[in-house]
Amino acid sequence: MLLIKNLIYWLILSVSLIVLFPFMLLAAPIPGGAHKMAQVWVSILNWSLKNIIGLKYRLIGAENIPSKPSIICSKHQSGWETLALQEIFPPQVYVAKRELFKIPFFGWGLKLVKTIGIDRSNRREANDQLMKQGLARKNEGYWISIFPEGTRLPPGTHGKYKLGGARMAKMFEMDIVPVALNSGEFWPKDSFMKYPGEITVVIGKPIAHDSGSDAELMAECENWIEARQAEITGQGPFAPQKAV
Repeated sequence: MLLIKNLIYWLILSVSLIVLFPFMLLAAPIPGGAHKMAQVWVSILNWSLKNIIGLKYRLIGAENIPSKPSIICSKHQSGWETLALQEIFPPQVYVAKRELFKIPFFGWGLKLVKTIGIDRSNRREANDQLMKQGLARKNEGYWISIFPEGTRLPPGTHGKYKLGGARMAKMFEMDIVPVALNSGEFWPKDSFMKYPGEITVVIGKPIAHDSGSDAELMAECENWIEARQAEITGQGPFAPQKAV
């Protein structure tokens, strides 16, 4: 039965993307138009995850979401957060590897909604792209979502937190909002299958952009996220095994 539900989810994802893409193109000339159409697609997928797969979430710390655009620095364990964060926070753009733009429909859609695309093979160029495109998105009123570890990592693991988010925060005068979550325990990396259950998302208090150096800001963000990860890890079917 779970396999059938997952097949239905993927069918909905594929068909809705293809059907809505022409409307994204038509809406693109209108300021924010493509983004609004993308939100319709994201809403369909979030509904499908909750009501077909049975994958829901509980949100802790919603009161910490500030009223002004900020930098969302989130743990990254699966594809789930790329959808759910758009439901939890105001309109935002992601920082993603530029190669994704080549994927038919999905990648084209990323470009239409002004995703910040970076070339991860060239660190200096990636930083320049991050700053130039990030400032443009900030001036358009968008929040910016970034995964500071750079890639999806399995539950229970801890990658190196890169300084790009902190640099943007200081340069653009946008505070950092740290986010911890355990989505990988229900939606394993690169897995066709998603599993029912309740993901926990924890939002921390904003870290002021002028409260320290790049390294200090990111260290504070990292310490907060990893402390919360330790508290919420171990709830899903793919949680890391605890040492005996």
